[in-house]
Amino acid sequence: MNDPKPSAQQQALARQRAQLIMQVRSGLLSAQEAARQLGISRKTYYKWERRALAAMVEALGNREQGRPPRPIDPEKEALQRQTQELQAKLEVLEQTEQIRQRLGQPDKKSMS
Repeated sequence: MNDPKPSAQQQALARQRAQLIMQVRSGLLSAQEAARQLGISRKTYYKWERRALAAMVEALGNREQGRPPRPIDPEKEALQRQTQELQAKLEVLEQTEQIRQRLGQPDKKSMS
């Protein structure tokens, strides 16, 4: 019932239900007549009407502007952090090497 994309028949049925609910809400049709046309009880009609109106309120509510935030990928964030740390270490090592070269000191590896 919760298919990602409803079929054309399901969409047509949903449109028919919405149209009947709007006719009842605008006073053009009684709830009893709408229920009869849908082949359901009046109690079920009112349940559907409540659900439809709640969905409409939800759909028309204020939303944050702009793009929705990207989902957080913990693995990607960890790799980005690790990359930043490694880049910082590399920068320190490169600066240390430059200082050694300026001072004319051999690096520790060549001394062993």
